[in-house]
Amino acid sequence: MLKDVSIVVDSNTSEAIRIDKFLNDRFPSTTRSFLADAFAAKQILVNGRPVKKSEKLLPGATILIKELIEQSDRYVVPVDGNLEIVYESSTIVACNKPAGMDCHPISVGEVGTLANALVARFPELSEVGEDPLMAGLLHRIDAGTSGLVVAAKDSATYEAIRKLFAERKVKKTYHAWVHGRVDASGGISGNMAHHNSFRGRMRCVFGPQPNGERLMWAETFYKPIEYRPGETLLEITIYTGVTHQIRCQLASIGHPIVGDKLYGSPRTLHITKQDGSKAEYFLLQSTAMALPDGEIKLKSIFNA
Repeated sequence: MLKDVSIVVDSNTSEAIRIDKFLNDRFPSTTRSFLADAFAAKQILVNGRPVKKSEKLLPGATILIKELIEQSDRYVVPVDGNLEIVYESSTIVACNKPAGMDCHPISVGEVGTLANALVARFPELSEVGEDPLMAGLLHRIDAGTSGLVVAAKDSATYEAIRKLFAERKVKKTYHAWVHGRVDASGGISGNMAHHNSFRGRMRCVFGPQPNGERLMWAETFYKPIEYRPGETLLEITIYTGVTHQIRCQLASIGHPIVGDKLYGSPRTLHITKQDGSKAEYFLLQSTAMALPDGEIKLKSIFNA
């Protein structure tokens, strides 16, 4: 991390240049994204005042970088935590992630995620995968979802299994309590896209493809296995892995997952985390996954 770095722009510079380009060229160890965050946080000053990233530098100007993240700062901080190991071999480890916990950090230095505890127990995970903040995780589930999360212990295993995911050859099983009575097995197939109006939400796309919109194909298969007043427990199978696929597609047929306020559940569920804070969760659980090692299953399905 760059801290308290002062730079004086060459007085012989013949033309003005944008400060973000100047710093990106000067410090290839950072990124445009990190620079944008630093400007937004007023961590970069010119002649003593915070500036926008589009500011043009004049000869002789003094730049002060109070704090700027570098690519080498992107790693998962190891923090001991309670890990429920469901399966472990020489190449993979599978955990039962509790509801309310994120799978991995989003920002540098973030703690309290499954990845933090995994790296503390298995340091080799920090060297696996394309994104250092994923720490070898082969897939992700939402913070509000509980259940199986699997990580690879070495790069060869990671690449091989990620290829199976991309080819839709990994069978993933979930269970969910949904609103309403579902009387028969069925499937939902179709394109999905990011919602135009609600950040962080997906939507099902029906009809012709809108111009320039990125569409993602998703298929969700389900069968009812238990009932209680106003709700049905579904066993769900997917091979695709689009963000919020199960949540969005079930809501699209009138059966949102219990507790999933984002997609229309009238009930809101809260859980108390280990640090005492409250988190929202919903009754969706990752319960089994078929991998080259065999099918990995949770010992029991939630009873909530």
